[in-house]
Amino acid sequence: MQEMQTIVTLLTVIVTLLSLVTMTLLGVMIALLVKLRKVAKKVDDVTSNIVRVTEWFSPTKIISSIADLFSKK
Repeated sequence: MQEMQTIVTLLTVIVTLLSLVTMTLLGVMIALLVKLRKVAKKVDDVTSNIVRVTEWFSPTKIISSIADLFSKK
């Protein structure tokens, strides 16, 4: 009977430790996903800024902007 109590106690300790490890890993994974989402948002902002800048390097955009400046006066 003493052996069964020891086995049950050890199994309880093992299950508790595994549960704690699982919860910790889940928390770390959620934190990493939140950080990854923030990085993805910043990358999206940078990409949209690059698109806006490259629009100005288009020859037609430059010529039309210069034409608009002189036509308003």
